[in-house]
Amino acid sequence: MSSVRATPAPAAAGGGGDGGLRKAAEAFEAVILRQLLASMRQAKLGDDIFGSSATDNFREMADAKTADSIAAMRQFGIADMVEAQFRGRAASQAGVVQ
Repeated sequence: MSSVRATPAPAAAGGGGDGGLRKAAEAFEAVILRQLLASMRQAKLGDDIFGSSATDNFREMADAKTADSIAAMRQFGIADMVEAQFRGRAASQAGVVQ
C-alpha cells in the first residue's frame, strides 16, 4: 500500500529545508494519535475471550505504527499547525536579533 501526500510539504514549498522541525512536528502528531488510539481501545464494550498480554502488546505496537503512518501523511493538520507556529516564532526571533 503506497501513501500519497495530499498537500505539498511546507518546508519544501517555503524553501526552508529545515527537516528537523518538520520531523519533530510529525512526531508530536504521532504521540497525539497514539493517545487517541489507546483511548479508543480502552472504550471496548466487552472483554476479549482470547485476550492476553501478548495480544495487548501486539495491538499497542500496531497502534504505534498506525499513528506514525497517519502522522507522516499529515492529514490531521496537527503537525502543520505546530510547524507553522514554531516557524513564526523563529522568524520573529530572527527579526529581533538582527
